[in-house]
Amino acid sequence: MIDPNASSALGRLPSGLYVLTARHGDRSTGMLASWVQQAGFQPLSLTVAVAHGRFVHEWVEASGRFVLNQLGSTDTALLKHFGKGFAPEEDAFKGLELLDSAKGGPVLARSAGYLDCEVTGQVDSGDHRVYLATVVAGQVFQPERAPYVHTRRNAAHY
Repeated sequence: MIDPNASSALGRLPSGLYVLTARHGDRSTGMLASWVQQAGFQPLSLTVAVAHGRFVHEWVEASGRFVLNQLGSTDTALLKHFGKGFAPEEDAFKGLELLDSAKGGPVLARSAGYLDCEVTGQVDSGDHRVYLATVVAGQVFQPERAPYVHTRRNAAHY
C-alpha cells in the first residue's frame, strides 16, 4: 500500500520533461520521459526510467542508444503531441521538423536541445526499467530558453 503522505512528498521532486527518441531498423519513435537524472561527470552520464510494457524498451535494447530531446518551458505543443503516445507502427514525428544529427534517434528541431546517449547498464525498478547511459554528444539550441520543469501532486501516477 502506498503511503499518501510519502506519495505527495515524492511527487514534489522536480523533474524536467523530455522526448526520448529511439530507432529500430528504419523506423523511429518518441515518448515523453520525465524521470531523467545526471549520474556522473567522467564520463558524462545519466539515468532515464521507462515504464515496463512500452515497446521502446525493445528498441533501446536492440540499438543500445537513445536521444533525449529537452523540452523548453513553452513547448506545450510538443508536450501535447508526445503525451498521447504512439503504437510501434505509427509515425510519431508526423508534421515535425527533425534533424538527423544523432546516432540514438531523431532530434526534434524545435526542442531546447538534445543529448545523444549510449546505454551502459540497466536495472529493473518495480514497474520501470532504469537505463544508465553515457552522453556521447549533445547541443543546446537556444540557451535563453528555460527548461520545462514540473512536479506532480502525487507520486503514484504520472
